[in-house]
Amino acid sequence: MALRRTVVFAASVLLVTSSNAADKTELATGWNDSQKQQPATEQIDLNAYNAIREEGLAHSHVMDYAGGLMDGIGPRLTGSPNLAKANAWTRDQLTRMGCANAHLEDWGEFGMGWQQLNTWVRMTEPDTAVFVAQATPWSPSTNGPLTAQATSVVIEDEKDIAKYKGKLGGKIVLLGALRDVPAPDKPFFTRYSDADLKNLESLPLQGDDENARVARFIKTRELTEKVLPFLTEEKVAGVIVPSRDGGNGGGTGIIFDDSASLGRTPYHRDKAVPFPVVVAQMESYGRVFRLLENKVPVSMEMDVETRFTGDHEHGFDTVAEIPGTDPQLKDEVVMVGGHLDSWIAGTGATDNGAGSVVALEVMRILNAVKVKPRRTIRIALWSGEEEGLLGSEGYVGRHFGSFPRSTAPDQMALMEHMRKPAGPLTLKPEQKLISAYFNVDNGTGKIRGIYTQHNAAVDSIFAQWMAPLKDLGVTTITNRNTTGTDHLSFDAVGIPGFQFIQDPMEYETRTHHSNMDTYEHLQPSDLKQIAVVEAIFVYNAAMRDQMIPRKPLPHPELEEEKSKPLPNLYPMDLQTK
Repeated sequence: MALRRTVVFAASVLLVTSSNAADKTELATGWNDSQKQQPATEQIDLNAYNAIREEGLAHSHVMDYAGGLMDGIGPRLTGSPNLAKANAWTRDQLTRMGCANAHLEDWGEFGMGWQQLNTWVRMTEPDTAVFVAQATPWSPSTNGPLTAQATSVVIEDEKDIAKYKGKLGGKIVLLGALRDVPAPDKPFFTRYSDADLKNLESLPLQGDDENARVARFIKTRELTEKVLPFLTEEKVAGVIVPSRDGGNGGGTGIIFDDSASLGRTPYHRDKAVPFPVVVAQMESYGRVFRLLENKVPVSMEMDVETRFTGDHEHGFDTVAEIPGTDPQLKDEVVMVGGHLDSWIAGTGATDNGAGSVVALEVMRILNAVKVKPRRTIRIALWSGEEEGLLGSEGYVGRHFGSFPRSTAPDQMALMEHMRKPAGPLTLKPEQKLISAYFNVDNGTGKIRGIYTQHNAAVDSIFAQWMAPLKDLGVTTITNRNTTGTDHLSFDAVGIPGFQFIQDPMEYETRTHHSNMDTYEHLQPSDLKQIAVVEAIFVYNAAMRDQMIPRKPLPHPELEEEKSKPLPNLYPMDLQTK
């Protein structure tokens, strides 16, 4: 994937500079003169840098926003009452700081609204033991405590289902095999070394096997689609699933609540799971599983108290602006954002409360130093990211453009943003007016540089912007593509979308989607630095004469055709002579 995209880009640059007018017109679709004419030297306003640094480092309010969001509101599952509170709270904060047109924008129907009120699980025989456990999102309630015999079920292939048929009725099912709990031999909390950052600068020519990853995803989903009806027919009392592991064995002693055990869209009423499901810390799960494997009868109690708030809840993005002031440029827009939704085990602090409160702080800083941006600066805080970039894709589709996705049966098993294109881009007039989108969604670690998403034309621009920020640790530009968050929605329709390189900290090892994703695991000094760096990037993009240069306009409908083997490579006719 990386090799193909790099070659396509290089070839396109050559064509744009050729004398063929037809080639120029085709490749420049969606561009304007502001993108095509770029200066060699950036005009850097160091006074603005100083003002932003002073406000953001000496007078930061980023942790105030963190307290209000993470402690005051808590976890923010899409469609939940807490996310509705967060949407309203962020809108009101943006209004108070002086932003214009702060509002909530509906991106469409999501599905069932849900919240966890209380969950507890314990073993009562042959011993008493309290589980560390929580309800899996969109689990129904037990309607009061229930007591039942436990049984273990391991289904790794469809043929495994038959051996449990008729044996699970009325039981609490431990669903899934034990995984290893390795002794940690690497630190959970890390920062990038100079060597790590140097390695990031290189562009690997051999990318990950995306087809293999998608195939594994589809296989897992297909098996889940068979297991759930079976458990429903068996009339199980409830299900307990083991928590997955984290990076470097970091899944010890904690819960990750992003389990896929409920199917692809458990928030849709027609896909709802009819029995309660909880996810348990591996150490809790393991004791009971081993007892059952050794034929020791186990009795358990479970109480899952959850509440559904409607079957047709809509999703909303929080949007606000600092209006542009240049008569020629004010209709152009620079965007900043992150996703506001989270999972429920913790309070969504590093994923992605951090990116959300940083985006708020960026807007506060720019308002506090009384910037008069030439272009409009717009913040958007997305919802539905955890379920597949739903909020940002909905916004981008409504304002900028979209392309149809495949509806083939195998593709429908995937999240929408993972499905193959089924047609060309359809662009809207606003697409030409967006200069760039900047995103933070990799935890609480400070910014060390930026991913360009293969947009090599921005390398020299960002290098000049970053030169005065080296003392803050910002040094690295990589043309690599980083995936999994909302900048992809913009990149997919030809808008420059960027994610920053952040120190890993304990994001992938411990906090990402876990019950440790709380205020305590935020790093205040790092968040101050992130806000300052992002504010400077946004300010520079809003003030320069030109818009940010774009990659050639995507043609998603041609990707498979371009990757097909070349025909008639072997001279078969010569071999027969």
